[in-house]
Amino acid sequence: MDKLTVFPDKEITSAGVVSDKFLSLGVKTFVDACFYLHELPYGYNSSKDDLMIVFTEKMGTCTTKHSVIATLAEELDLPVTKTICIYAMTEEIVTGTNAILEKYNLPYVPMVHCFLEYDRFKVDLTEGNNNGKNRPIEEFLYTEKVNPHISQKEEYLLYRKALEADILTRNEMKDIDMKIVLHAREEGIALLKSKV
Repeated sequence: MDKLTVFPDKEITSAGVVSDKFLSLGVKTFVDACFYLHELPYGYNSSKDDLMIVFTEKMGTCTTKHSVIATLAEELDLPVTKTICIYAMTEEIVTGTNAILEKYNLPYVPMVHCFLEYDRFKVDLTEGNNNGKNRPIEEFLYTEKVNPHISQKEEYLLYRKALEADILTRNEMKDIDMKIVLHAREEGIALLKSKV
């Protein structure tokens, strides 16, 4: 992943709810807003569908932090977008994954993550946060640019679509039933939450 300083910077003006919120906090530029969210602790929010939840709960995940910044970019007319990705979760990335892989006889657990994109750069505002991962995610099985505030349901449907159309057609996954992967995913989410 790239450092957030690769982003274009722009003064924040009143252009919507997110820009107004940052202005009320004394945050004056787009890059400063990125630093502000990066510095918020990593934590699972009570709702992924409330755009402003990171400000209320003073923490966030990749989903909630990147939704805010992608929305701010949209408000300021900056070419920074949110991208959902699916990565191969293994023991190397999250300690404890081997138990899930052995239980379901999987080579990896396909897990959803997201990041911000600008030009050829990829930025993860949760990198360096205590997010349950041993290292940054650098390789992806699937990526798709999405609406900044894609709902939790839409994200799940995108995940299932990617499993069916792409990931479960790969040699290492071709004989594995989607239900097995979905159960493993649930356990993967629980494992990640237990690490934060």
